[in-house]
Amino acid sequence: MNLKEIANLRLVNQQIAGTRFKSAKDLVAWMGAMQAQDTAMVKWAVGVRLTNATDKFVEAALDSAEIIRTHVLRPTWHLVSADDLRWMLELTAPQIKRTLKTRHTELGLTESVLSKSRKVMEKILRDGNHSTRDELIVEFNKVNIATDENRASHIFAAAELDGLICSGKTKGGKQTFSLLNEWVPQTQPIGREEALALLAKRYFSSHGPATLDDFNWWSGLSAGDSKRALDMVRSKFSSAAVDSKTYWFIESDVKAKDSVFLLPAFDEFIISYKDRSATITFENHKRAVSSNGIFHPTIVVNGETMGVWKRVVKKDKVILELEFFAQIKPALQRMLEIACVHYGEFLERRIELPA
Repeated sequence: MNLKEIANLRLVNQQIAGTRFKSAKDLVAWMGAMQAQDTAMVKWAVGVRLTNATDKFVEAALDSAEIIRTHVLRPTWHLVSADDLRWMLELTAPQIKRTLKTRHTELGLTESVLSKSRKVMEKILRDGNHSTRDELIVEFNKVNIATDENRASHIFAAAELDGLICSGKTKGGKQTFSLLNEWVPQTQPIGREEALALLAKRYFSSHGPATLDDFNWWSGLSAGDSKRALDMVRSKFSSAAVDSKTYWFIESDVKAKDSVFLLPAFDEFIISYKDRSATITFENHKRAVSSNGIFHPTIVVNGETMGVWKRVVKKDKVILELEFFAQIKPALQRMLEIACVHYGEFLERRIELPA
């Protein structure tokens, strides 16, 4: 196995190069979790991995609580299946809280302040009253809870990690929060060891070939927990040594062919690995990922990141701007056009490319 084979097998296992899923919930469950700070882009991350999906289709899955946007794994937003939310929170929230403790101290977010904010949210959100971030901030300010200097984001994240709130139904085109126990059906709890094994199984099945270090980065678990999780499931996977690193993966009969994909910002194909050398060169990484950690939408050609793209959404069309790191072969130009049209079909708008 070499780096090119790793990249192509990732395209297959991540359901980008052909998919066996039709529902957003099943796809997200397969992926384990999908980074989701950019809501519009993560909807495309789901859509590009489904058959004939549209933005409205994915949004309907969010609005019906089939998939949930909240803080799990590393301290950022992710999409998870509603069936997985509680056990993932129980497993990963303690580690995330430890990483945020110093920042909370700097911001004066004491347990007293957080407790007061939780009471406000419980009062406002109860009985299915899904509310936007701005609406809740107004209520915080009424009772003198400071929300400046990014305090509001930390207050909401803390409530998500406590299992109090999660994403709710879209209102007026804006994301909302809901009470988790009102919005997401209860599920059977599982033990910590089972949760560790399940998280590792989900990751290496959907993201493999990947290393233990990759899993440790993606999961946000301690190094010891990550190793123990892999040890519990390694017999289920094949492995290969490449450049002195051991990669774990499931075999696939599907072989990636010539392909071009427009992948969204923060897509799992790039962001979910500590070592991204199989899918993007060091030079191009600096062009696709900003110095402050913004992962741009990418053009992936045969498993390699070959450019970035931007979009301007109009009422009836989407204007795409494509920037390539190197010229692609003329034979792949038609595939590029199809990839652009695919994105337009997802948004249910025609595509317009610069002359």
